[in-house]
Amino acid sequence: MRLHFQDKPWDLVAAVAYTLVMTAGLLAFGQGDILAILLVLFVPGYVLVAALFPGSVTSEKGEIDWIERIALSFGLSIVVVPLLGLSLNFTPFGIHFAAILATIALFTTGVGSAAYWRRMRLPPKLRLSLTVDFVGPDWKNHGALDKMLTISVTASIIVAGGTLAYVAMTPPPGEPFTEFYVLGPGGNASGYPTNLTVNEIGSVILGLVNHEFVTVNYTVRIDLVGVLLVYNATSGFNGTVEVNRTTWSTFNVTLADGRNWTQPYTFQINSTGLWKVQFLLFKDGDFLNGYREVHLYVRVR
Repeated sequence: MRLHFQDKPWDLVAAVAYTLVMTAGLLAFGQGDILAILLVLFVPGYVLVAALFPGSVTSEKGEIDWIERIALSFGLSIVVVPLLGLSLNFTPFGIHFAAILATIALFTTGVGSAAYWRRMRLPPKLRLSLTVDFVGPDWKNHGALDKMLTISVTASIIVAGGTLAYVAMTPPPGEPFTEFYVLGPGGNASGYPTNLTVNEIGSVILGLVNHEFVTVNYTVRIDLVGVLLVYNATSGFNGTVEVNRTTWSTFNVTLADGRNWTQPYTFQINSTGLWKVQFLLFKDGDFLNGYREVHLYVRVR
């Protein structure tokens, strides 16, 4: 059996097809999978290398061989994917699972199309090519012992590979936890309303992600806490002292494992001074012990 391409860039077609299929599957199921690991670690870098070096190693000076091409694909993927995620932080979409997947898919499809166009402009003999021959063993020239050893080694490799795949696809459960976060009004970790005037409206976005392996009943409570800055002679720094507290709002949220919840929240403060807007998370009706806490200091003038 022979695997070969040169006239048509079937590698780029496979890369883009794999990206689109994996992206659709991940968006449908809402979580990652071991089968999609190349979507992050290899394919974006591969299409970028293909766009930069469209020809075979014998086509012209400056082209690279397959070992260099594969190594660069892994390296560039590790660089490109975080940069794509970072760029999302400065867009209205923000950093979240669907946005990152869509961005990777758009990058891979776009750069893959450019790589396809560049390679097809070359004469067929100068295009990147690959030939792999799969040759089975010649049983007629081997004795019974050699056949038994070959079968045993092959079976061992299959069992080991199957065991490794099973372990990778069904990892042991980790430590249960809940993500509790506050984002700015644009859905990014920036633009928080930290300086307001009296009765000016401030906006944030609350978020929850359940990683507890079970359905959990959450309660989110928002308190307005008046604070004073007091100099601590021992540490040499200013500290805060709570002087009053008012509960503003309470939300009850039930989330299944792996699900997320977001809620815009607006507020107004009618007095000047330094205030702490405190977001408290309680789990399964335990209101004596806060499960998570995030806060935002707001200076009102």
